[in-house]
Amino acid sequence: MAKIIVEVMPKAELLDPQGKATANALRRGGATEFVDVRIGKRFELTVDGEITPEILAKAEQLAADVLSNGVIEDVVAVAEVAA
Repeated sequence: MAKIIVEVMPKAELLDPQGKATANALRRGGATEFVDVRIGKRFELTVDGEITPEILAKAEQLAADVLSNGVIEDVVAVAEVAA
């Protein structure tokens, strides 16, 4: 079975409290080379069969309409995973 990966991130201009808390925890743990963390969402869509351009286009539309909140999030990637 083939898979499509959708990645969604908070809009860059919005505060990411979960990412900020994680960045602070990393620094406290000694990982001072990491100055910022942003936390998003990853969806794996499994397709029964081959991924056609039409199926990929439908995944992109669903990513924009259903899997993300366009007010506070950006869809940053919709890609087929190599088998």
